Amino acid sequence: MAKAMTRAAADTADSTQPQGRIRRENVERILKAAERVFAEAGFAGATMADIAERAGLPKANLHYYFGTKDDLYRAVLDNILRMWLAPIASFTPDADPAETLTAYVTAKMEASRTRPHASKVFANEILHGGTQVERFLAEDLKSLVDAKAAVIDGWVAAGRMAPVDARQFLFMIWAVTQHYADFDIQIRKVLGRRTLTRQDFAAMTAEVLRMVLRAAGLPEPHVAEPQTAETPIDSAQPIL
Repeated sequence: MAKAMTRAAADTADSTQPQGRIRRENVERILKAAERVFAEAGFAGATMADIAERAGLPKANLHYYFGTKDDLYRAVLDNILRMWLAPIASFTPDADPAETLTAYVTAKMEASRTRPHASKVFANEILHGGTQVERFLAEDLKSLVDAKAAVIDGWVAAGRMAPVDARQFLFMIWAVTQHYADFDIQIRKVLGRRTLTRQDFAAMTAEVLRMVLRAAGLPEPHVAEPQTAETPIDSAQPIL
C-alpha cells in the first residue's frame, strides 16, 4: 500500500511546535472520525463531507491532509493495523508463554472495547476482497505470522506449552477477540445489555483467557483490571 499521508506526516513531524500540535490534533480528529464513518457506512457509503461533519472540521481540512477519500481510508487502515500488530512483538523465544498470551489476549480484548469501529473497518475491507491490504496480508503479515508461529513452535518443542498448530492458534485468538467488536450488537442482544460495560469486558476477557490458556496447557494467571488508555492514533508513520 502506498504511503497515504505524505502531507499529514510532514505537517505533524515536529509536534513540539504549537502549529505542529494543532495540525497533529486535526489529523487525529479526522482519523478518529473517519474510522467511525467508514465502520458505519463502509467505504462506498462514506463521504468526505460526513467525515468532516463528524470531526467538526471544514471539509477543506480533510482534503488538505488527505487528498482523496482513498488516501484517508488507507490512512485509517494503517493506524488499525499498527495498533493490532504492536502487542504481538512480545512473542519472543525467551518470553514466558502464559504471561505473553495473557498480555496479548488482554490487549486484543481491550482494543475491541476501546476501538470497536477499527475492527469493523478492517472486517468490512476483508469482506469486500481486501484489495487495499492484499499486499500487506500476503507479504508483511505472512512474514510476521511465520516468525511468531516459529516462536510458538519453539515453546512447544521445549515443553513450555501444549502442542498446537501455531497459525491456527493465532487465527483462533484473532477470531474470538475481534468478535466482541464486530458482533457487539449480537452479544448485547443475547446478553440483554444496552451497552457492554468495562465489567462485562473484564468478565469476557477472563473467560477468553481461560479458553486460550487451557488450549495451550498453561496455568491461568490473575487477570488485572483492563487499562483505560487507548492506543493513540499516530499518522506520522504509516506501515503499509
